[in-house]
Amino acid sequence: MPVESRAGRLGVGTIGAGRVGAVLAAALAGAGHALTGIAAVSQSSRDRAAAMLPAVPVLPIPEIVERSELVLLAVPADELEQLVAGLAEAGAWQPGQLVLHTAARYGAGVLDPARRAGAIPLAVHPAMTFTGTTIDLARLPGTWFAVTAPAPVLPIGQALVVEMGGEPFIVAEADRAAYAEAIDTAVSFSSAIVDQASELLDGIGVGRSGAVLAPLVRSAVENALARHDSGPFADGAGTIDEAGTDRPLGGGG
Repeated sequence: MPVESRAGRLGVGTIGAGRVGAVLAAALAGAGHALTGIAAVSQSSRDRAAAMLPAVPVLPIPEIVERSELVLLAVPADELEQLVAGLAEAGAWQPGQLVLHTAARYGAGVLDPARRAGAIPLAVHPAMTFTGTTIDLARLPGTWFAVTAPAPVLPIGQALVVEMGGEPFIVAEADRAAYAEAIDTAVSFSSAIVDQASELLDGIGVGRSGAVLAPLVRSAVENALARHDSGPFADGAGTIDEAGTDRPLGGGG
């Protein structure tokens, strides 16, 4: 189907009912898109799908791909390449179909097997941690999403981010590994430091160490972030107008 026909609502199928997949599917539904189905294997994923997307059928992956105009691949990064290639070998991808993955470490290149079948590849990663609950839907507005795609279709990825309430910025294909490292560093180090400080306070009998540390940590992080929040995005990578796992990061389902 031609890209021009996608100005309206899309049929969205989601592969991966982890923390990320269920939330982004719900956000797209909130923007008016129709959810065609979701693939959920584990019991926790099925429970999450039932809670977040109660009216959406749980279907086999090939059926989801067959009936969807936009396929959201919210699976762990180490499963993504094999999944895309396997569906290509099965002849599942369709010309004009949008295929969007959420893995931080990969750009659009990992979707080349789908692209060769005529699909439109989009790499869109939300830079936030996920709980897999409706709490995340309130956090999406204002969240930055890294978008990587062939230049002619970048506006499509950016438009989808805006519809989910996010702010898109462009990351070049060659820079996705560095981007993923930055995201992992921020999450891993901040979590480790809070855990270490809390253990020290717990060790001297301070009750509710998390509550004690919260104002300190928030102000320290906000001050550090402010030191690095100046100047425009490079190459006009910002909003769409400017561009013309069960894992906690957006890189997994």
